[in-house]
Amino acid sequence: MPGIIGKKIGMTSLFTTDGKYTPVTLIQAGPCVVTQVKTIETDGYQAVQLGYGEKKLKRVTKAEAGHYKKANTSPKKKVAEFDAEGLSLNLGDQVDVNLFVEGEFVDVVGTSKGKGFQGVVKRHNFAGVGGQTHGQHNRARHPGSIGACSWPSRVFKGMRMAGRMGGNRVTIQNLTVLRVIADKNLLVVSGSIPGAKNSYVLIEK
Repeated sequence: MPGIIGKKIGMTSLFTTDGKYTPVTLIQAGPCVVTQVKTIETDGYQAVQLGYGEKKLKRVTKAEAGHYKKANTSPKKKVAEFDAEGLSLNLGDQVDVNLFVEGEFVDVVGTSKGKGFQGVVKRHNFAGVGGQTHGQHNRARHPGSIGACSWPSRVFKGMRMAGRMGGNRVTIQNLTVLRVIADKNLLVVSGSIPGAKNSYVLIEK
């Protein structure tokens, strides 16, 4: 199985076997249920749909309820697809944290924290205009000039300006699996991952 759905629990730190003090992130990885198996004959490609987290039956549509009933499982909060080439999984099968082994590398995909509408200093690391000298008194964090006048008589696309920041799909690659705590479905990976606490993430091998 190439991956699993999890939930970011939070960050802490630990000492590795070689004595290094390492910041780590705790992820509750699974258990996930196979809610759909896609094949080349029916869908044109091979994939496995996993479901994670319990959801009340009254909060899903009849179509969704039928979808989960076919897999003989309860409605799920988070659903994601993974490549299933060469795998033999059936509806209702469980995938848990035992998929991973300590020492291997994983990629973690999540949604970064939304920061709202931000200016250029916070959003693009602009320095501002510096000190308040030569009569400047209210432009310390402003973007400054954004283009010429007679040519090109417009603002180029992609100009770094103020706008909405964060809330993007972000992938952090090559994080080391330091601990696999199977009885609590916990995965301890090195470094930080995108998203707030209790946000859903995809862990890919």
